[in-house]
Amino acid sequence: GEHFKAGVEVATLDPFQGYKAAIDEELAEATAVLDVFHVVALGTKCVDEVRRRVQQATTGHRGRKGDPLYGIQNILRAGEENLTDKQRARIERAFVAREAHDEVDLTWQAAQLLRSAYKNTDKTEGKRIAERILTSFPSCPIPEIARLGRTLRTWKEAFLAYFDTGASNGGTEAI
Repeated sequence: GEHFKAGVEVATLDPFQGYKAAIDEELAEATAVLDVFHVVALGTKCVDEVRRRVQQATTGHRGRKGDPLYGIQNILRAGEENLTDKQRARIERAFVAREAHDEVDLTWQAAQLLRSAYKNTDKTEGKRIAERILTSFPSCPIPEIARLGRTLRTWKEAFLAYFDTGASNGGTEAI
């Protein structure tokens, strides 16, 4: 009802225009906030896409046992702060195995930068990182990162709103 809707101040959402349209229509006074999980998932998806593209371009086939990039595919999905020394060494060996792997390295660094904006305990500093992402990612020569940057720029207000509200729908997503 109207009384309930009037009490909603913040609405978290996935980066899907249909959800945004519904919030704008039904909760016009609420602040829309992109959900952390979904934004970080977009960064992780970029890493997977670049890894697969570079793998195919350099070997002519999908990843196989023994291929450097194939051997680190799961490690690349983790947060850098959670890696063991052994995992860090495996990533480093894979990145230096071929010059073409630099694209995967840079994409992984970009995804980690995106994560760091949210992981930062100082929301003001996290917002600075997010603003830097909005400025730099869209012009990145790696197409997947440029696409992510354009997506985040399209959702700029909802992306940056997290750093003012701290809102997440993580609890709801967990259920």
